[in-house]
Amino acid sequence: MQDPTRPELQPRLDIDHDPIPSPDADESAPIATAPSPSTATPGTQPGIQKDQKGLYVLHEDVDEVLLNCTVIDDQGHPVQDLSANDFRVWEDGVPQTVKSVHHQDLPVSMGILVDNSGSMRDKRAAVNAAAFSLLKDSNPQDEAFVVNFSDRAFLDQGFTSDLVSLDRGLSRFDSKGMTAMYDAVAASADELSKHAKHRKQALLIITDGADNASRLDLEQAIRRVQNLAGPVVYSIGLLFDTDPAEAAKARDALETLSRETGGIAYFPRSLQDVDQIASDVASDIRHQYTVDYHSSKPMSLGGYRVVRVEASAPGHRKLIVRTKRGYYATEVLKDNETARQVKE
Repeated sequence: MQDPTRPELQPRLDIDHDPIPSPDADESAPIATAPSPSTATPGTQPGIQKDQKGLYVLHEDVDEVLLNCTVIDDQGHPVQDLSANDFRVWEDGVPQTVKSVHHQDLPVSMGILVDNSGSMRDKRAAVNAAAFSLLKDSNPQDEAFVVNFSDRAFLDQGFTSDLVSLDRGLSRFDSKGMTAMYDAVAASADELSKHAKHRKQALLIITDGADNASRLDLEQAIRRVQNLAGPVVYSIGLLFDTDPAEAAKARDALETLSRETGGIAYFPRSLQDVDQIASDVASDIRHQYTVDYHSSKPMSLGGYRVVRVEASAPGHRKLIVRTKRGYYATEVLKDNETARQVKE
């Protein structure tokens, strides 16, 4: 029998027998898009049902696009009273017809990625406490997994809603080695696409330096996220005691990764600020709008689509909408739980 006093062996995220494919896989290979949850599950979207075998079957127009949007005013305050008539969407510069807008506290599938490199040793206690606070502030129906990464990424807790298990996963760290953040992001996006129960998805990255060990570069990591109907990426850069040149590189990477996916990057001045930032991330996730439209361009044409969303409403001055900047069109195969990427 397994000795309960010994640490549990955890699967690596970068080898092929793990549920997550190697992050250095051929970038030209087809990538499966995330399965969509059943309508029987709270917070899911219409048109998708789970059959008796547990497979997800799409019965609706496959040109549907869902955007998770955060709206703030010119003072940075969240705006919570908008309707579908207040939103306008453009895809590749062409106006789109908004089908619906939902403003609900929908459950989310989330990955928490924490830097486990040597420089994080003295920061982990505060970081773990903040990450656990985020989980407590989240929707009780949320599910999350925990990845600790250094020069390799380890799935130290798979998807669960159990806070005790997630706290245990955060505590499984041995800070050493380098920082392979891009590989961890790509592998975690794969984990979401294959095992997430909820259509609304997010990643939170906490790191204190620039990537220096990944096989993927920043552009490839972003492409992988966008190919997988991408989660919103939030990032917290603990760069207050990092070498200025490395800090600048890390800041640019985190801002780009979050901006392209509709998230936001935070850069606290000290560890004492991290707990409040984690609370802000939880609030941002829970108060998003979900904008639903049908693309005027068939998904069978493939390629990258640039998306722009604007909002305006009486009683509000300038409104700022934060969402992903685009997506790679994929053709979903009806009556099948998988999808194939359309050649560009």
